[in-house]
Amino acid sequence: MDGKTCCNPDREQFGELPDQLRYADGTQPPSPCCLPVLERAESGTTEGMLLLPGGTFTMGTDNPGWANHGDGEGPARSVEIKPFWITPTTITNKQFQEFINDTGYKTEADLFGWSFVFHALLTPKQIQGTGVDTVPGLDWWYKVDRANWRRPEGPGSNIKKRMDHPVIHVSWLDAYNFCKWKGWRLATEAEWEYAAKGGVDDQQWWWSDELEPKGKHAMNVWQGDFPHENSLADGYLGTAPAKHYKPNKFGLYNVTGNVWEWVYDWFSPDYHLQDNYNPTNPTGPFAGSAKVMKGGSFLCHHSYCNRYRLPARTANTPDSAACNNGFRAVRDATEEEVNSLIN
Repeated sequence: MDGKTCCNPDREQFGELPDQLRYADGTQPPSPCCLPVLERAESGTTEGMLLLPGGTFTMGTDNPGWANHGDGEGPARSVEIKPFWITPTTITNKQFQEFINDTGYKTEADLFGWSFVFHALLTPKQIQGTGVDTVPGLDWWYKVDRANWRRPEGPGSNIKKRMDHPVIHVSWLDAYNFCKWKGWRLATEAEWEYAAKGGVDDQQWWWSDELEPKGKHAMNVWQGDFPHENSLADGYLGTAPAKHYKPNKFGLYNVTGNVWEWVYDWFSPDYHLQDNYNPTNPTGPFAGSAKVMKGGSFLCHHSYCNRYRLPARTANTPDSAACNNGFRAVRDATEEEVNSLIN
């Protein structure tokens, strides 16, 4: 079943072509061709991280009941992954605040002067005010001036009671720079999917194929009639705490739902079908125009976007940011750490 187009907005959808994009000060953001390439990272702390053993797993799916073939979810294929460390949760506001305090870093939402916010998170007064514009073709999304990671819904909002929630309104480059600061890196798509599946094979979610096992909510997704009616049956209109619901078999929280997670790879629906594809620690295409995101978000719903499943994938331009995207981080395992797994 091919789901509808993913509901995530990007800066080009707002009518700004890549060569026209400018930060608020008039400078141009980095071109996709100039973004950093994947580098080994094994200097960062492993405190609080999980060491995964790696091995061979089945990436993607052939299941005709839910696969989005146009996204490149299939065919299912055997992929080999080296051992690596991973954060059990997405990076939180508290962790990102430490990064900002130490470096003075400005996110791309800060530099552009705006970000995307879902309509239900805004008050009627905000929507009717200045500095808030609808996104053409996606009328449930708004371009909100001064919305960023510390002001998720724009001026007047804050994260004081959400320090344990995922940091949001971060671009791919923001995620990369946080990881670099920590001596970490972004996961490859293959590493992310291996970790998220937690040892299961062809299932929609790590616990089963049932959306609500035994009638209980297992993740934070849209409840009701998307995009205008949310019953809040799972308790959340926006993000839930990063360490919420039960973790998967590897100990990872919220691998589906809550926030989309940036990974390293450039997006391609057929990269893995090419003759030169290497199924051992694949890192994606050499170049592209959009980066892969995994896991879905609190806005996913089967009636519109069913990409809140383990093998599902979507993409966005690397300079885009919104109220439903975040990331988690990985660190390469040293030879000594790998030996500790074996012994």
